[in-house]
Amino acid sequence: MNTKKKMTIPFYQNLGKLFYAIAAADGNVRPIEFDKLKILVKKQWLDVDDLEDTFGTDAAYQIEIVFDWLNEDEELNEKACFKDFINYKKSQSHLFTQDIRRLILKTASAIAYAFSGINKSELTLLAKLDLELKIP
Repeated sequence: MNTKKKMTIPFYQNLGKLFYAIAAADGNVRPIEFDKLKILVKKQWLDVDDLEDTFGTDAAYQIEIVFDWLNEDEELNEKACFKDFINYKKSQSHLFTQDIRRLILKTASAIAYAFSGINKSELTLLAKLDLELKIP
């Protein structure tokens, strides 16, 4: 996939926040949702660019790392994570190409669908995400 933009570590970290928010929208993050995320990171996000973190690991793994960290922290909520992602997207809109926006929606939908289909709270959050990603 050719993004034509240089991604950053915070870009991937904010995706981790977003995908956590989607999984946690119904108040419960299930292991199958995290497993689905890990599959999608390997199959789709590793190919976005060749940025590496300070340990020489593909930066796309930051998505998983942040998701897992947020899942362990009982103080954080999905609304704050979603808001953080939207604020980041607004401040770094140049990173959100049409291909990246499509991949974000595809990943978010797959996570939401991973456990018994998409429920009302996940559908609402996906609709908000879709609207936000349409704004340049």
